[in-house]
Amino acid sequence: MQWVGSIYLFLLFVCLLSDGCFLVGRKPLSFQDLGAHLERLLAEGEPPEDTRDQPVDGRLGPLSVVLDHTSGFEGLLFVDDDLLGVIGHSNFSSIRATTCVYKGKWAYEVLISSQGLMQIGWCTLNCRFNQEEGVGDTPDSYAYDGNRVRKWNVTTTNYGKSWAAGDIVSCLIDLDEGTITFCLNGQSLGTAFSNIKMGPGVAYFPAISLSFKESVAFNFGSRPLRYPVEGYRPLQNPPTADLLRAHKLLGYIKTVLSTTLDTQEEKVVEKDSACWSIHGEPTTLVTLALIFNYFAPLMCKVYLVEDVLMNFLLGILEGGGSVDEHPLIQQLLDLFWLLMEDYEVNECLKQLMMSLLRAYRFSPIIPDLGFQIHYLRLTTAILRHEKSRKYLLSNVLYLFIGVKEAGLEELIPTTWWPTRFDKEGKDEMESKDESAEERLRRRAYERGCQRLKKRIEVVEELQVQILKLMLNNKDKGTGEASRYIFLNKFRKFLQENASNRGHPTALCPPEYMVCFLHRLITAVRSYWDEGKRKSPSSISSDEAYVPPQLFYNGKVDYFDLQRLGGLLSHLKKTLKDDLAAKANIIIDPAEIQATSMDDLDEDEESGAAQRPFGAVAMGGALARPSWLSSPTLGRANRFLSTAAVSLMTPRRPLVPPEKVKVRTLAVEQRTEEDIEGSHGNDGLLLGRPLEEPDQPITEKSLLEILDGIVMMYNLSVHQQLGKMVVVSDDVHEYAVALKDTEEKIARCPGRRSDILEELQKSQKVFAEKLNHLSRRLAWINATIYSKEKMLDVYWLLRVCIRTIEHSDRTGSLFAFTPEFYLNVAMNSYSALKNYFSPSNCMDELPGYEDTLTQLAAILANHFADPRIVGTDIKDSLMQALASYVCYPQSLRAVERIPEEQRVAMMTNLLAPYEQRPWAQTNWILVRLWRGCGFGYRYTRLPHLLKTKPEDANLPSLQKPCPSLLLQRHMAELLSLDKDMAASFLNSVLNQLNWAFSEFIGMIQEIQQAAERPERNFVDTRQLKVCATCFDLSVSLLRVLEMTVTLVPQIFLDWTRPSAELLLRRLAQLLNQVLNRVTAERNLFDRVVNLRLPGLESVDHYPILVAVTGILVRLLTFPLPLLLLTSPPSQLNSVNALLE
Repeated sequence: MQWVGSIYLFLLFVCLLSDGCFLVGRKPLSFQDLGAHLERLLAEGEPPEDTRDQPVDGRLGPLSVVLDHTSGFEGLLFVDDDLLGVIGHSNFSSIRATTCVYKGKWAYEVLISSQGLMQIGWCTLNCRFNQEEGVGDTPDSYAYDGNRVRKWNVTTTNYGKSWAAGDIVSCLIDLDEGTITFCLNGQSLGTAFSNIKMGPGVAYFPAISLSFKESVAFNFGSRPLRYPVEGYRPLQNPPTADLLRAHKLLGYIKTVLSTTLDTQEEKVVEKDSACWSIHGEPTTLVTLALIFNYFAPLMCKVYLVEDVLMNFLLGILEGGGSVDEHPLIQQLLDLFWLLMEDYEVNECLKQLMMSLLRAYRFSPIIPDLGFQIHYLRLTTAILRHEKSRKYLLSNVLYLFIGVKEAGLEELIPTTWWPTRFDKEGKDEMESKDESAEERLRRRAYERGCQRLKKRIEVVEELQVQILKLMLNNKDKGTGEASRYIFLNKFRKFLQENASNRGHPTALCPPEYMVCFLHRLITAVRSYWDEGKRKSPSSISSDEAYVPPQLFYNGKVDYFDLQRLGGLLSHLKKTLKDDLAAKANIIIDPAEIQATSMDDLDEDEESGAAQRPFGAVAMGGALARPSWLSSPTLGRANRFLSTAAVSLMTPRRPLVPPEKVKVRTLAVEQRTEEDIEGSHGNDGLLLGRPLEEPDQPITEKSLLEILDGIVMMYNLSVHQQLGKMVVVSDDVHEYAVALKDTEEKIARCPGRRSDILEELQKSQKVFAEKLNHLSRRLAWINATIYSKEKMLDVYWLLRVCIRTIEHSDRTGSLFAFTPEFYLNVAMNSYSALKNYFSPSNCMDELPGYEDTLTQLAAILANHFADPRIVGTDIKDSLMQALASYVCYPQSLRAVERIPEEQRVAMMTNLLAPYEQRPWAQTNWILVRLWRGCGFGYRYTRLPHLLKTKPEDANLPSLQKPCPSLLLQRHMAELLSLDKDMAASFLNSVLNQLNWAFSEFIGMIQEIQQAAERPERNFVDTRQLKVCATCFDLSVSLLRVLEMTVTLVPQIFLDWTRPSAELLLRRLAQLLNQVLNRVTAERNLFDRVVNLRLPGLESVDHYPILVAVTGILVRLLTFPLPLLLLTSPPSQLNSVNALLE
């Protein structure tokens, strides 16, 4: 056997011939000698040790080049742990590297993570920067700015191309010729500067200046340059000797995997390495173990991992086919875990995944996202290895989520935008006289959009596969299942983004959050429906919701997020009896006290953490947030559990259950049993209330992930959806501007060449901007606003609605529900309505009308719910209801809710206005009346019809859609309940008196300010308050008109004790309004004639037609003389009104 082994080693490492035979007469090679033999082989070609790491001529500074975070910066910056990544945290921060160059040709790369204002280039040590001047703004500094497409050296000129997030800028300096050049994604932008200052004492540092929230990562040579340029050296020397050794060792590994020994023929026989198995010949394993003694330490270095290992693994997948068809990667990972020390394989995997992530984000998307797909396939192959997946989940967090936007010119070569508009400036989607050229452009553009969408779908499917691997809960062979590791990391991710909402630079970029949300929804729904197939009694993902016990049983940490009923500690004290009665949960007084003390400690810690932050803000380099600076997402600080409750099993026996105390755990300490439950323990669902059906829902871990998805939407996804929709508006505005410019060019006289030249410049600028925006719009429509994404948001809306409905049935325990569920319900509906249309129609969503009705019921039931105490959430509910009644479709949904709920809603709307925010309530009543009042069928005020509204989609600019049904409910309530009617109308009259008096006082001040010779302007805030008071007065008059029309007996039925008093008060107020508005050359006229910006809505028409509507209605009944016999009345006011 020893002889066979010697032959095998001899053939592999000594003298292997092309025909597979071996030479005789050589000294036998044994396993004992293999180590020394490998040493000799690896030493061949290596430079002598005394020449390594020698200073390089033309360069000064440390051999390892990083950013100078000790003295070479200005402003406030977040600096990565490896001192290569940086985020600006002040107006215009600057930082340089630790190494400079004074002769030769040098290069470094900058990975652009955000496409905002930055100036990248070179500077000397003499350059002094500040918050206004950075790299390129001083004599001896030179910079390229891809945001403004300019180059800077004190003065600025146009240069280069626009960059985008995901691009790589190469900065080249030739100190032999005195030139500086920049490249974008490997394409030279041309020489930017020549004849730069050189000579004794002049050396240039890599440097950057960047504005707030902008971020980049540098590569000075610690990793292989993505786009090396011939003749230019990286600032940091590559590890040449280690590279040579690594390539040799990898070659030996390949040889071992692809050969086997035929002992009978004494030949080395080639075999397919893809068929190699770790459970093969012992001789092979022993040989590999000896090789790995030298190979393993090298795989802890990022340069070698990226240049050697990653490229080798990518080569395995180049043959195509599914990832499952390449088992060699799984076998190699088994080999790594077997033959490498744990710390070595951990570091290797960490560097491998971070290299893959960088390659994914910063590779060009041409051809057809091929590079991104290749990197995702390798990531999927690695994550299929169970042990590697669990290590990466536990220790490395990476986001292979999102689709790069840069490089769309190649995918969508032809652009198109609307060129025909109606009288209101809206796009004419079906133009009959579209030219043949326009039709060809449109069709080519649409084909490009479809091609982009299909390739993006391939990327998204691979991303979903990655998430599904992370959510695997069956891989328990090597410890805790992947899903539970992911769950704890995901919760920490949410905690970090929730606690840093005031510091945007510490948050995960919202564009990644949007993509992460959609992929996670797809993966969760897949597992959910798979569980439904295995357990038919459970519910499908179409009926998914989060059960209410998650909100109060302490098993899920909601950090410091607000509950509907207020603070959690307060709720536990005030609702402890309800928890015991409804959910068999008893509160331990000691735990309540401990929780309160923890809250205090947490406040003190957060305050203490903020004080140094403020101090360092005067100037310093900060540590980068953990999700950016290291592969791990969770912070090292204390993770507090909000659980301060004691639980028992919710399974209800026939006899009253005994209440027991159950230990609650922090997120890091939870096990699968704590989440899923076992042996009568319901895990996350402990504390089921009587109102909640005793029916299996799904795997409990999926419920917590679903809860996290809702939270994630609330944290940043909705805001990002709103930002992206601006691109569509920009396309429209630029298209209108371009069309207008082209018409001016056509009308321009030939003799005015100067005007024609300026118009043609404008035309070129508008066309270039539209080319960029139309491509970006195609990317947004494919990644953000596609039909599939719309269905995800709609599904999330229905999840929130069902969750709120289930929680509402628990009575007082509804107060434990986090506020963000109501916020997401309202915001997701707003997104569907305002962001996804018109490309995707809401009416086509399955069950859309029923969903509208369910949401209407939630708004109607909870806008005045006493269980909800937060001022912000109550205002949001009121505003959502006010918007809901402005549109016919949603108003009909309000009318479809059960009559009992409609009557309750109107009762709450008719409550007295005192001691509560009443403006929105009054606005809702006005919208229910608009279209029925005197002269109240207009969409916009008549005197404003010639002006273009800023946003025609605003609720206030919708066509009138009155609700006769809700008007009838109002009439019945005020007719039957005399006390309610009296208190409601008195409050309306009180507020009208206040609002109109404030308005008169404001216009007096405005008139006085306008007449002063030394001051010819009025404060805009004062104008806004004045217009608001006027609008409130008009809306209150309309509510009075509505009441007089629907329930005139309130004023005219003398059997009512308050009728005469109400009529007198009404008469006095109407006369006061008429006297102020209709008098000749009065104050009102003078202010209206000033035509001040901000007071456009202040005019005679809206207030006089509201007064007229009340008078006309009253004059149809007896006792109208009361209006004219009232002391303040003036007949000339009525005459002016009639005129």
